[in-house]
Amino acid sequence: MRHVTVATDFSARSQRALRRAGLIARTTGCAITLVHVVDDEQPDSLIAVERDEAVRIMAGLTATTAELRDVRCEALVVTGEAFQGILRAAESRGSDLIVMGPHRRQLLRDIFVGTTVERVIRSGPFPVLMVNGPVAGPHVRPLAAIDLSESSARAVRTALALGLVAADMLAVVHAFTAAGKGKLAAVDVPGAVLGDYVARERDQVRRELSVFLEASRLTVAETAMHLVEDVPFDAIGRVAGELGADLVIVGTHGRGALARLLLGSVAEAVLRSLDIDVLAVPPLRASEAPEG
Repeated sequence: MRHVTVATDFSARSQRALRRAGLIARTTGCAITLVHVVDDEQPDSLIAVERDEAVRIMAGLTATTAELRDVRCEALVVTGEAFQGILRAAESRGSDLIVMGPHRRQLLRDIFVGTTVERVIRSGPFPVLMVNGPVAGPHVRPLAAIDLSESSARAVRTALALGLVAADMLAVVHAFTAAGKGKLAAVDVPGAVLGDYVARERDQVRRELSVFLEASRLTVAETAMHLVEDVPFDAIGRVAGELGADLVIVGTHGRGALARLLLGSVAEAVLRSLDIDVLAVPPLRASEAPEG
């Protein structure tokens, strides 16, 4: 990894993001751009005052944040809407990753347009690390949500390629549905029979998951595969809690017009509900896809 953009609004939430970005830079040797966006829908005189104040505050942050010691870090102030400014900064620096804190929620606005984090993920090509948890060291208990889609496999490969996680520490969670369970329960089959049916379904899903991971060039220990009979978000939350996961890796789906309105129900639920760090990775853009 060569470069990380980290966004700050000078809140405690974004300070965690800066510290996490510093740790990533110390581990990977990448450079950091710390970006703050000033709202441009106000008089020029106020914009100038806010820019000057932002420069002053950012100089203090880069000088006093312990995780930035010996890290190449520049401060950048831009104007515009928050998510657009962050994306412009990341693009201008050729960033491999955007790091952000969870933004304060505004209920009605979030319903229609989403949080700043979500808008950055929807609108840009960059992996986004949302920092929710305490910053005590590198992530050591990563959990990847795998739904047998190329999007979920790409998310894991991206996390590994960026050096955010180690392959031998990775666990995966896959939610499945035993399709005939409801019908069997409706005719009052014995519990043992129902249990055997679910076990067979689980074994079949495990084989499918193993084949998918191998085809996706991902090596995951058998003991690190967690198959849960549940809806995806509940399965992710349950396994994350059981493992004490400190990072959840998810892929987002689609790049068409609808995708700019929806991240995908599972990715959105994970971003909005979990209190641990989340890495959200968009699918490959058409311009990046290999020919043939």
